[in-house]
Parts: sequence; C-alpha cells; structure tokens
Amino acid sequence: MKFAIISRGDELSNRLKEELASQLIQSQCVEDQRNPTLVISVGGDGTMLEAFHRYVHHLSRVAFVGVHTGRLGFYADWRPEELKELVGFITRVSIDGEANMKLVAYPLLEVLVVHEEGHHSRHLALNECTLKTTEGSLVMNLEVNEDHFETFRGDGLCISTPSGSTAYNKSLGGAIVHPSLASIQITEMASINNRVYRTIGSPLILPAHHTCVLRPQNDVAYHVTIDHLTLIEKNVEHIRLKVAKERIRFARFRPFPFWKRVRESFID
Repeated sequence: MKFAIISRGDELSNRLKEELASQLIQSQCVEDQRNPTLVISVGGDGTMLEAFHRYVHHLSRVAFVGVHTGRLGFYADWRPEELKELVGFITRVSIDGEANMKLVAYPLLEVLVVHEEGHHSRHLALNECTLKTTEGSLVMNLEVNEDHFETFRGDGLCISTPSGSTAYNKSLGGAIVHPSLASIQITEMASINNRVYRTIGSPLILPAHHTCVLRPQNDVAYHVTIDHLTLIEKNVEHIRLKVAKERIRFARFRPFPFWKRVRESFID
C-alpha cells in the first residue's frame, strides 16, 4: 500500500501525521507523496478539501480517508485515539490486496468557465462553486438544459454537490442531499425579488443528466470559488455546471452512515 498524509498544520495534526507515517512504514506500507493509493487527511473538512485538490488529477486510482483533530466533520471517520485501529485496517488491506478495500464514491461538480476569447478552464469541486461579482449585484441568465429559466439578480449563487450540501449551501437555506444521489444544487444568495425582478426563490436540484448554464448580463469581473480556492474571472461568456464524470472515492473500513453524521453535526 502506497500512502500520503496531509496535515492541517497545527501541533496535534502534525504529531498524528508523524505517528501514522511511522506506524504504516513499520507495517510495510510505503510513503509516496507523488503516486499514493491512499491519501490520509489529518485535520478537518478543510484539510480533506486540500487533499482532494492536490490529487484531483489522480482520482481514478486514489482513495481518501480522514482523521479529524477537531470537531467531527463530514469527511473524517477516525478520531486521534483510534489511530492504531486505523493502521490495522490499512495494513490488512495492504496484505490481502488493495482490490479488497471497501470504497464509497461521491459525486463531484464540474465547472467549465468559457471566456469571450474562446478559451476555457475546467474545474472540479468537492463541496461547491460560488459566484459573485467584484462590484455590484450578480446578474445572470440561468439556463437549464439550454432553456432559459430565469434572470437572477442578487448577491450571488452557490452550486453544491450532495456532500457539500451540508456546508455553505445549508447556511443559505439549501436542502441536505444524500451523497448517493448524483445531482447538483443551485441556491440563491439574497436574490432581488420585486415587481420588476423575479426569481424562483427556492433551491433547484438537478439530476446528473441535466446541465446548468449561467450567462453574465453585465460586464464585470467575477469571484468564482471552487471549494476553498478563489478565482477572478474576466470576459466570461458563460459558465457551465453539471455533475462531473469523475467521482471521489473514500476508503471505508467501518460503517458511518451519512444521516448519523448529519445528526451529530447539527442536532446532538
């Protein structure tokens, strides 16, 4: 088993990273930062986002597992006191063959930014993409499957994955969606609704075979976030969003139901 470990950078996370690496190497696993089979995130959900984007071009051969060193997140299954148990599971997988690793795949969001000059950039998001302007209100025509749906005016838009539906999307009043549903969710940020301007005013959940296209209606620069990364995009012709063909894979060594995570994060 080839592994890589990414730490949040605080004292506890760094210490656990060193302990994990030492124990895994002693168990005949190989540390390989460039071509790992298993990527271990030590920290919180933000650390997992960092790990995802570091290995985003290797998703077909990489699985992820999280150790949380703070409040239980949605991408971290293991607590610091359970390191020995985790190492045991990883070691057995390494001995028995990596094909026996239990994997669960989550949908991702594809964001295609097309510029007026014709060039484009493609990005994948694990949690969400948000759109705002550098000045004034965001004004965009929203199309669903090439049909005009509405002209949005307001502070911005959040387009999230099912696993990201518990993050920024939830704070905007969006729905919590189970990660087994291949979909994306479009949620408004402070839309302008009066006698002149009107939007749907509710989150939209699109299935995997639907595509959303946003066409700018004012000539400004845009803040486009891809998870924790921020881009400044100018001369945007349109932005195309849909469920990506790629998926992120998580190594599951024990059950941890999604709705149990939701309850522990927001209710218990």
